[in-house]
Amino acid sequence: MAILSNLELIRRVPLFSTLTQAQAELVAEAVIKRRFKRGETIVEQGKKSNFLAIVLTGHARVVTQDGRGREVILATLNPGDYLGEMSLIDDQPHSATVRAEVQTDVLILGRLEFARCLPENTSMAYAVMKGLVQRLRQADRKIESLALMDVYGRVARVLLEFAQEDHSGRMVIRERVSRQDVAKMIGASREMVSRVMKDLEDRGFIEVMADGSTVVKDRLGTLG
Repeated sequence: MAILSNLELIRRVPLFSTLTQAQAELVAEAVIKRRFKRGETIVEQGKKSNFLAIVLTGHARVVTQDGRGREVILATLNPGDYLGEMSLIDDQPHSATVRAEVQTDVLILGRLEFARCLPENTSMAYAVMKGLVQRLRQADRKIESLALMDVYGRVARVLLEFAQEDHSGRMVIRERVSRQDVAKMIGASREMVSRVMKDLEDRGFIEVMADGSTVVKDRLGTLG
């Protein structure tokens, strides 16, 4: 398989899709590709990194800790997603830690090059703003969930967000659902999440398959 050039790589990133050829070439000269091993930190909460990182392959997890050191999972980043833009914009330390969930390749764009791109390309600036708004909406939904929903509703919402439609029209979570991860997302204990998941399965809201995938039934939406 041929190794893609930096220019070819950034052309595949939605954030850079509106760059002119000249702008794309400048960015291609400035970015570097970096590989992070599973569990390796990409950016760390409370510190500055002064770069924008765009996920090329793999997955990364956005986490934060409370005053007692308990970890909360805020989001999962997939190929095409980016991180670090908030710190670049306001010059403040990162508000969360991002770790590679599996081996993950990213493109790194430094502060100077990032700042140069925004005023020269309004579409890219709009894309960054749109991404910030989406994250704000996700945060609002999480706050609403924690404040207004019981554990059943919170678990249901997470499962619905994970599920994707398969070729037969079913909503399926293809990978095995980690009770510990769900617990960190909704602010509950692993034991409580396990009990809720077992009850949802017994009541026919979800079906756990032999391969570890989970089929999410339509009526689960009545809980979330």
